Amino acid sequence: MSSYRVFEQSIQIQASAIAVERCLTDLTLMHRWLNPALRCEPVGGVWSTDLGSQSRFVIQMPLLQPTLKSVVVEREPGLIVWGFDGFFHGRDRWECNPELEKTRLVNRFEFNIPNPLVQFGFDTFAATWTQKDMQAQLRRLKQVAESIYFSQQ
Repeated sequence: MSSYRVFEQSIQIQASAIAVERCLTDLTLMHRWLNPALRCEPVGGVWSTDLGSQSRFVIQMPLLQPTLKSVVVEREPGLIVWGFDGFFHGRDRWECNPELEKTRLVNRFEFNIPNPLVQFGFDTFAATWTQKDMQAQLRRLKQVAESIYFSQQ
């Protein structure tokens, strides 16, 4: 069985692409929609989503805190792609697609799990949870983006 995975989710948000993108670039806003068990922190002390910027995503679990180191590998207005290495190797792509008075946000998480034991554990315990969590994160991000967008109107 291949260890390569692709999970893609999208959501329509009643806010401008600028407001939606701000939820991805502002670390304070990001922590409002990320899974509470996930912490994102900059490497080097300064948060940025500029090309080449580095960060760590830490899963806060009892006794262990698995960490994915990431770097922004693609960056354009409305697009941020984090590449990562660790127990997963892959990309987390966030793309804001403006529509009439709305934005379609697409999150594509593609990765390889090189360790067969980690792959088995992921497939057995975490794959379904990860997809559901991605959907929940998008719903929380939608709430944050719409609240900041409508508060500026």
